[in-house]
Amino acid sequence: MEIKSKPDLTVYFDGSCPLCRREIDFYRRRATGRAIEWIDVSAANEVGEGLSCQTALARFHVRLADGSLVSGGLAFATLWRHIPGWRWLGRLGSVPPLSWILELGYRAFLPLRPRLQRLFPLRQPTSR
Repeated sequence: MEIKSKPDLTVYFDGSCPLCRREIDFYRRRATGRAIEWIDVSAANEVGEGLSCQTALARFHVRLADGSLVSGGLAFATLWRHIPGWRWLGRLGSVPPLSWILELGYRAFLPLRPRLQRLFPLRQPTSR
């Protein structure tokens, strides 16, 4: 029996959102060898203690190894700290007043997200 260790970070993302999917794919390619669990909330029935699927779909969340949840701009900064080459940006984005600016930018983006999704639909795999 294999014992599965806890990830350093769990990332909850909306896989039905074309923009979100592309961004997460970008991070996944760069996070090779890291203990990060990626959970597509759009395909999940439940996502874990203290977080509903509805809440996770409405706002970006990550869970730290200690079980605490982080959301919004700070969640992005937390993810960036786990991505090689992006750690410096994650550290910067975690410190006020930059963390406040990141959160304001994220909140400004949220109402635009549905319109932007229509501009960038998910590409369907092509058959050969």
